[in-house]
Amino acid sequence: MVATIRLSTGSGRWVLLATVLGSGMAMLDATVVNVALPRIGEEFGTSMAGLQWTVNAYTLTLAGLILLGGSLGDRFGRRRIFLVGVVWFALASAICGAAQGIPMLIAARALQGVGGALLTPGSLAIIQASFVKADRARAVGAWSGLGGVAGAIGPFLGGWLVGAAGWRWVFLLNIPLAAVIVLVAARHVPETYGSETAGSTAARTRPGAGERTESPRPVGDADVAGQPARTAGHEGFDVLGAVLAALCLAGITYALTMAAEPGSSRVAVVGAAAVGVVAGIAFVLVERRRSARYARAGRPGGPPPMLPVEIFASRQFSVINAVTFVMYGAMGVVFFLLVLTLQVVAGFSPMAAGTAMLPATVLMLLFSARSGDLAQRIGPRIPIAAGVALAAVGMVLMMRIGSNASYLTDVLPAALVFGLGLTLAVAPLTATVLATADERHAGVASGVNNAVARAAGLLAVAAVPPLTGLTGAAYTDPAAFERGFREAMVICAVVMAAAAVLTVVAVRDDALREAGPAAEPQCKVNCAVAGPPVEPRRDESPAGPIGTQK
Repeated sequence: MVATIRLSTGSGRWVLLATVLGSGMAMLDATVVNVALPRIGEEFGTSMAGLQWTVNAYTLTLAGLILLGGSLGDRFGRRRIFLVGVVWFALASAICGAAQGIPMLIAARALQGVGGALLTPGSLAIIQASFVKADRARAVGAWSGLGGVAGAIGPFLGGWLVGAAGWRWVFLLNIPLAAVIVLVAARHVPETYGSETAGSTAARTRPGAGERTESPRPVGDADVAGQPARTAGHEGFDVLGAVLAALCLAGITYALTMAAEPGSSRVAVVGAAAVGVVAGIAFVLVERRRSARYARAGRPGGPPPMLPVEIFASRQFSVINAVTFVMYGAMGVVFFLLVLTLQVVAGFSPMAAGTAMLPATVLMLLFSARSGDLAQRIGPRIPIAAGVALAAVGMVLMMRIGSNASYLTDVLPAALVFGLGLTLAVAPLTATVLATADERHAGVASGVNNAVARAAGLLAVAAVPPLTGLTGAAYTDPAAFERGFREAMVICAVVMAAAAVLTVVAVRDDALREAGPAAEPQCKVNCAVAGPPVEPRRDESPAGPIGTQK
């Protein structure tokens, strides 16, 4: 594909607006719902497990299907799949807003995750395929930064909506937003097809209504019924691997969530755990076999592995992903339990609880890029270790939050220390992931790191509350919830401290400095919210930093 759109033009601004609004809508719904959980539980009389599933159902389908969403966009048109995802997301949001019970809400949240999996990779792929190379890094940076703003205002907006209009409007707000996205995308976003491989792009583009391209479509394979023929890059998608990964996460998540829940079936819990473990083992075996086949034959005619196992041959890559798993798992627990604690234990309003962590998000938005520059100069080991350790201290400070908590003396110091830790750690962590992976796996490395982060949050939110006694109707008992929250913060702080030690011992200071110039990875996947940022490495200046933005 010959990308022809400049960011400074009206067409470029419309494309950026549509993609930012689309991905921002998915990001908002991943953050606003936490603030609404106490009201949802009160209205439906659900258990703690019901609240956990309200959060995790969305994450599960999003994480399990997001790679498939990117593949579908390559095959059938990125704008088309993006629009399908937006409409799907809006319809699922309407079902969430009309839910008459917790089972219906959980099912609708799972459907929302499907829509998010269709629209999120498409939003970034549209930018990669539409903008000229000189503007692509700035466009992706703007996409990441504005997406971070969406994640930042989510809890605030959710708190205001819950207090002013009720929790259902947290979901219903997506309907008019989706209508705007559909109108803008259908009118101004060009259609693109293709597939990205390591260091190359084969794609085709068709302008949207009202769009003009600056160069004719390249001559290539003949269209059939208006669709592009399969290119050499279309080897297919690893459906078996995706299904096994989703079954593994679903089975283990169910078992962890329901194991200590009063009235849960032991047979169902054990059965789900067995399915998850068997699916996980099968996933590893399938991916190893397909990776070996591709290593021998290059393109043997079948789908490529979803997870090329040789990517873990780099010890640094494996260590950094282990740190990612711990950090994002602990973050998931904090973001899930803190807003509940502030409302159930400290008596904060939904709006006050939703804005409690805003200082941490502001710190990340303002200074994450600088921490990436610092890591480039002195190496990633110290910034990552110091950041993870500071985040652990922030979790210890959160233990002070109780029935008489003051925002200024109890919550704000914890939020600032926690946010400073994340600011130091996130950008160097992601830059090191890209730098320590083989160049031909640059895009895959980013996707793997995002998947690790999503799986960590999913499993941690499922496992930690039952471990600390937060089961059944615990969220209606302030004293019990306060005890459970403090125990959860102890667990999170301990594992974060262990991750800091692992970083000091195992991460090399030269991990970034040794990274030479690399082709710009064609990243298609970013789950965003609290996930690692996706930012292409710039090949124009080999000595420059690997830019990351949150």
